[in-house]
Amino acid sequence: MSANLAAYATSSGEAFQFWVLGTVAVIGALCTILMRKAVHSALCLAGTMIILAVFYLANGAYFLGIVQIVVYTGAIMMLFLFVVMLVGVTAADSLKQTIKGQRWWAVACGLGFGILLAAGIGNASLKEFTGLGAANSAHGGNVEGLAALIFTKYVFAFEITGALLITAAVGAMVLTHRERTERAATQRELSEQRVREGKHVPPLPAPGVYARHNAVDIAGLLPDGTPAELTVMQTLRKRGQIRDVSTEALADLKALEQRSEERLGRDRDEEEATR
Repeated sequence: MSANLAAYATSSGEAFQFWVLGTVAVIGALCTILMRKAVHSALCLAGTMIILAVFYLANGAYFLGIVQIVVYTGAIMMLFLFVVMLVGVTAADSLKQTIKGQRWWAVACGLGFGILLAAGIGNASLKEFTGLGAANSAHGGNVEGLAALIFTKYVFAFEITGALLITAAVGAMVLTHRERTERAATQRELSEQRVREGKHVPPLPAPGVYARHNAVDIAGLLPDGTPAELTVMQTLRKRGQIRDVSTEALADLKALEQRSEERLGRDRDEEEATR
């Protein structure tokens, strides 16, 4: 009777861990959908995946917890890396705090998650779950028991799931792939078309020209310092993800001119003094 009650009972530590991490996981899942920037969405998704791994580890499913971290969270962090490379977040931008005190909040959240993770793993290591020992000893361990279930009792479900995932990946590639049915225009034909239309005769400028950046979300600057709208793709412009660095560039140029005038003035003073 006591064993049955223990199987359905939850300790205060487990309940606290579930409600805290469960709430954060739901918030992270919602932020993954609602965030406008892809970098923030990837970070929220990675946080949700890590919390799910903590749940697996706390319940004694060590194999699923490690797979959750290595496969899913690792893949999400690679996605985050590629997004950073494509968007072009520089080290100088990371030094600017858009939210006051966000670094202290980040440190506090990191310490809190670390404490919860250590408490969950410690609770799972010190306690013995009902029926878990018998299930593991039947096949020699947790990983061996999981492998025995996957490749014996649930082998057809496992194979069907793998086939569905492969079919979904192939279908996504087929649907997104577009065969080119017409001949690609040459550079001469494109230039002749621009001349006939009269809209923009020279080729479009690259993003980040004269802006000390070459990221795709930074508009190129004209000789007078104003941003050129044609240098940024229309998708980023409609999303409002364009970073304007014209003010910083003009300020740097003004400071450079001021330093040049001061240096030229000192040179003139030295020449007059030598005479």
